[in-house]
Amino acid sequence: MTQKQSYIITGPTASGKSDIAHELAKKIGGTIINCDSVQIYKGIENISASPFAERVLTDEIDGVPYRLFSILSLSEQISVADYIKLAKREYDAAIASGRIPIFVGGTGYYINGIVNGIVEIPDISVENRNKARELVARDLNAARAMVSDCNVTDPQRVARALEVMFETGKPIIWWQQQKRTGAILPTPFKILINPPLDVLHKRIAGRIPKMISGGALNEAKYIIENKFDVRRAIGAEQICAMLQGEKNQDEAVNDWIIKTNQYAKRQRTWFKTQFNADLIIDHTPSVDDIDFILKS
Repeated sequence: MTQKQSYIITGPTASGKSDIAHELAKKIGGTIINCDSVQIYKGIENISASPFAERVLTDEIDGVPYRLFSILSLSEQISVADYIKLAKREYDAAIASGRIPIFVGGTGYYINGIVNGIVEIPDISVENRNKARELVARDLNAARAMVSDCNVTDPQRVARALEVMFETGKPIIWWQQQKRTGAILPTPFKILINPPLDVLHKRIAGRIPKMISGGALNEAKYIIENKFDVRRAIGAEQICAMLQGEKNQDEAVNDWIIKTNQYAKRQRTWFKTQFNADLIIDHTPSVDDIDFILKS
């Protein structure tokens, strides 16, 4: 059995990647490093389907170290460059302690940074950062129209594209074509968990009502009370709308399911076109897949 230097375990939402990563970590002495742009925030562990949903926030689960989960306030912003610095630090710490780094999550631009590195973009002034955020908060569609890559829909990514353009005078797509640095080397062994779409739909529909009963309501109240951006995570906007009387529970749940299904479809497209996996598991994984992963 050959053990790799590190792993990336990724896949669409509800694919089962977190569970199989945990089992692999137990088997090989791994450290789980988050590469999900929503699970990095604290206070929305149920809404984000974090491994720490309904758990006390600690630095391990069942003896497995967990890193970069629930480390930021919902009021904070983090760039890909910031994330890569944090991820590299945790990677180095895991290696130094004799453990195997296992990156887990489904955020494409984090994964791309880990595998291919990033372009060093100049620091953004507070003035331009605030200007970009204000434009996005006021009218997301108008802000998108100012961005060269209009396929970007995530508010945080639109704000990032705007602030780069304001600061440098060049669109972010120009910067993305420059030389990249900071990739994790040697490249982690890349595992894609990719069950059929109908399986994902069933898993999504089954878990969202459990998320509501498990603590998502309290997390939505926390978002409302602190006036955080409800668009930070799929589910937050729907549950906040329900608590504010704009939707009933059935409408909120159905909308949450629809939005999550749409996100899973976009993720699958990204993995198909942008991610060169070393190993694809085309079903919901189980502990029976661990030996298969290690022998691949």
